[in-house]
Amino acid sequence: MNAYKKSITIEDPNNVILSDLPFQPGQQVEITILAKENPRAEISQKVRNLFDKTQEIPGIQDITEEEITAEIEAYRRGE
Repeated sequence: MNAYKKSITIEDPNNVILSDLPFQPGQQVEITILAKENPRAEISQKVRNLFDKTQEIPGIQDITEEEITAEIEAYRRGE
């Protein structure tokens, strides 16, 4: 089996056009479509979800910037 790989960007999910393929008229081919993974987008979405969950924790909105800064400084000092 010969394999041919071609990357395209989906513009219309109801219609995918493949052109300039290296096959002969009448030749049967098998098509497999795989979505490319985008690790940055996946990580970004996970971080956004984490932020959303964190913001939902009761009392979180009451923490001040000064308290956050003091906590970070204490952590850096090893306390």
